[in-house]
Amino acid sequence: MDIRYCANQRDVKRYTTEELRDEFLISNLYVPDTVVAVYSHVDRMVTLGCMPVEETVSIEKGIDCWKNFGTDYFLERREIGIFNIGGDGVITADGVEYRLGYKDCLYITKGTREVFFKSCEKERPAKFYMVSAPAHTAYETKLLTIKDAVKRQLGDEASSNRRVLNQFIHPDVLKTCQLSMGMTALEPGKRLEQHALSHPRAAHGDLHVFRGAGKPGGHAFHGRADPDQTSGDEKRGGGDQPVLEHPLRSRNQQLYVYLGNGRGKPSV
Repeated sequence: MDIRYCANQRDVKRYTTEELRDEFLISNLYVPDTVVAVYSHVDRMVTLGCMPVEETVSIEKGIDCWKNFGTDYFLERREIGIFNIGGDGVITADGVEYRLGYKDCLYITKGTREVFFKSCEKERPAKFYMVSAPAHTAYETKLLTIKDAVKRQLGDEASSNRRVLNQFIHPDVLKTCQLSMGMTALEPGKRLEQHALSHPRAAHGDLHVFRGAGKPGGHAFHGRADPDQTSGDEKRGGGDQPVLEHPLRSRNQQLYVYLGNGRGKPSV
């Protein structure tokens, strides 16, 4: 498991491109029959990717829970949200099976001892994108489809970014300790420009994973913006940081952005 420590806000201004990528970019999330995990000390969130092909894969494969978290099992003191951005798959949580199609979401509560992943067809393997955050109490494990999500229309034609924000793991949908997750779907032919937003809480972190329809997914960005480092252009959202754009962006391609948020008032 890759462990990322908090970046110093003064030092990060002098980072090279390679250093910025090493600190904030998570790549190669999907390796056959493996769990790829990145533990960030920003909000103590864990980002995981799993692509089961030939095997049924445990969430703890390759993770030493006692060494990294001081727990006997992964979700002993954690909750987790999972999106499937690949073919049909099945997640088994403490003996209960949940079938996830493309863009389905599963919330698994604190205290779940065993979690396993498998694909329904190895030719079209499932790709599970996961975000886990610390939890203080247990709620209900729940499967959420795109129909269950609260939908918010955002953007406009003038800025060429009309999109729908689908709120899956959100207080209006189900109870969680602190985890919020959603999916933004751009209308076909639109473009995405994700600007680094300032945030009043210094310890607040966000995760963004980008996937284009018909293209291989798995580029995740984890970071935060200094609330004092804002630009004068309010329409662009503030943050004297470079524009973050999807590396496979195309005006004729539909793009989905999956968000994970680990602290404070939910914003997705």
